[in-house]
Amino acid sequence: MSFFVPADAKGRRILSFAWQATAVFSLTAVVAAISPSLFFRVVAVIVALVLFAVGMIVFLVAYLRSIGRSRYEVISVAGIYLMTGSVAPMPVRRSLYAALAVQIVVALATASVRPYTSLAFGVLVPLLGLALCGLWSSVGGTFAPRAEASAIELEEEPG
Repeated sequence: MSFFVPADAKGRRILSFAWQATAVFSLTAVVAAISPSLFFRVVAVIVALVLFAVGMIVFLVAYLRSIGRSRYEVISVAGIYLMTGSVAPMPVRRSLYAALAVQIVVALATASVRPYTSLAFGVLVPLLGLALCGLWSSVGGTFAPRAEASAIELEEEPG
């Protein structure tokens, strides 16, 4: 899995989870699209809704961690969730973006192959990919320090 998860990257567990969740979602959605039996459709819906729920929780955790870091660093929403600028190294950004892109493509393709079915729930899954980008950025991202935080720290140090 070194192609998808760089060997020397910080937050390897986040990257691994992104690809594992993408694989499970892709497998269940594609199987349900090819063989639309009730069993496969129910499994696909359950997987999609569980991944969406996990994505909401991860999104909230990333947001709360970012709030904590924003006291000392200049953090933007685009920096956290889209990893703009030099927040993440290119291999990490490429891996998380690729997992998100696969989730989007699979969700749209399977929902369009079987419109008005339970496969439409798959379009909720890419929230997880976006949330994992935010989680990685809030844990391992590099942001510029706040000027005010540096001044406050200098004033608080006993002299």
